[in-house]
Amino acid sequence: MGFSQELRRQADGIYQAIFDHPFVRGIASGQLQKEQLIHYVKQDYEYLNAYMRIYGIAISKCRTREEIAGFNQQIEFILNSEIHPHHNFCRVAGVDFEELQGYPLAPSAHHYIRHMLTVAHEGSLGEIYAVLLPCPWTYLEIGQKLLEEVKPTPEHPFYEWIQFYGQRAGGVTEKFAQALDQWAETAHQAERQRMAEHFIQSCQLEYLFWDMAYRLEDWPVAEPKMSHSFH
Repeated sequence: MGFSQELRRQADGIYQAIFDHPFVRGIASGQLQKEQLIHYVKQDYEYLNAYMRIYGIAISKCRTREEIAGFNQQIEFILNSEIHPHHNFCRVAGVDFEELQGYPLAPSAHHYIRHMLTVAHEGSLGEIYAVLLPCPWTYLEIGQKLLEEVKPTPEHPFYEWIQFYGQRAGGVTEKFAQALDQWAETAHQAERQRMAEHFIQSCQLEYLFWDMAYRLEDWPVAEPKMSHSFH
């Protein structure tokens, strides 16, 4: 069993909890509140912006043009392709995608982004692969499960979302998993342990991201309006 598959096995309980989460079940049934969809898109827009910045940090640690090209392709994918599932949610919610950009991060999204940024700045390229991998991997498996379970027709409210993620086999999940496996072959034990910890924590934060959107999570105390009188 490769290193990435061993991590997936260790994280199976978290994956199952994600599959069973009421937001994911709401995608399956086509029944989510407008506010939940809006909160998700607001947060995921900012999350994906951060994800691209982490790709940029990863590029600075690459050793080959092939590695650089891999991250460059993923930046292009987020900029030009991953907006499509957002548009699906926005259409169901009855809002324009452009209206949901530039909002502050909720606590769980803030935590997840800072977790990835810390690993990107302080860790090796192998650690970056580990911290990034749960995002595409959990979405791939969610999409595949919903394709199989729901067998959505174009009339399903989230048909495009399910199709988009369910048909990503052979994409970034496999590329990152292979890169992580190769890195792990020569990594020392302490680094392998860090990679495992980053992966598991990202899985936990994937769960929290769905939960944040479902519960419309915000900071516990209303944030004060920033004064412009600071000097």
